Amino acid sequence: MSGQHFKGHEVSCCIKYSIFGFNILFWLLGMALVGIGLWAWSEKGVLSNISSITDLGGLDPVWLFMVVGGVMFILGFAGCIGALRENTFLLKFFSVFLGIIFFLELTTGVLAFVFKDWIKDQLNLFINNNIRAYRDDIDLQNLIDFTQEYWECCGAFGADDWNLNIYFNCTDGNPSREKCGVPFSCCTKDPAEDVINTQCGYDIRAKPDSEQKDYINVKGCVPQFEKWLQDNLTLVAGIFIGVALLQIFGICLAQNLVSDIEAVQASCFFT
Repeated sequence: MSGQHFKGHEVSCCIKYSIFGFNILFWLLGMALVGIGLWAWSEKGVLSNISSITDLGGLDPVWLFMVVGGVMFILGFAGCIGALRENTFLLKFFSVFLGIIFFLELTTGVLAFVFKDWIKDQLNLFINNNIRAYRDDIDLQNLIDFTQEYWECCGAFGADDWNLNIYFNCTDGNPSREKCGVPFSCCTKDPAEDVINTQCGYDIRAKPDSEQKDYINVKGCVPQFEKWLQDNLTLVAGIFIGVALLQIFGICLAQNLVSDIEAVQASCFFT
C-alpha cells in the first residue's frame, strides 16, 4: 500500500564487517604461509621431485607452514567471502570447521593430561626419529638446533641419544669426523665468543660423563620441555584459553550473522 512502510529484519553491518575484517587477515596470512612453504620446497628441489616429500625419515618443518597455512586459508576464505556475500553455506562451513578445530584442540588437551606418560614416550620416539634424520634436511637440522639451543638440552633424554645418528655414533666402523660427538647446538655458550664454534661438539662423548657437562648441556630436551611447561604454565594456559575464546566468539558471530541473513530472506519471502 502506498505511503505505508514495512520495517523488516536487517543484517547487522557491525557483525558482517567484523567477520570480514578478521578473516581477510587470516586469509592473507594463510596464503603467505603456504607461499613460504612452497618456496622452501622449491629451494630444496621437492617440487621438481614430488616423491621426495615422503623420503625424509623425520619431520619436514615445511609441513607445519603448509598445514597451518592451508587451514588458515580455508577458514579465512569461507569467513571472508561468506560474510561479504552473505552466503549462509560458507558461513555455516566456517562455523563447523572452526568448531571441529576447537573440539580437536580440547580433546588433545584432555588426552595429553590423562595420558602424560604415553605422550612423553611418543615425544621421545618423535625426537629420536628426527635425530636419525638430522643431516638429511637443512630445515629439520635448523629446527633441532634451535630447540636444543633454546631449551639448553641435548637429545631426547641425554647426549647419548645422538648414537642413533650415523654421523655421530661411536661405532668403530664410523668414518665420520663427527664420530662420538654432538651438534654444536648442544654446546654450552661462552658469552665471550662472538663466532659460533660449530666443531665444539667433536669427540665430546668420548670423554668421561663428569667432564662432558663442562662442554655441553647434558640434560635431555623432553625433561627440559616439561620443566619449561611447569615454569610457564600460566602463560601457556592463558594462550590456550585466549585462542579458545576467540574461536567460540568467531562461531557465535558467524551463527548470529547466519540467523540475520535467514531472517531477512524469510521476511522477503513473506512480504
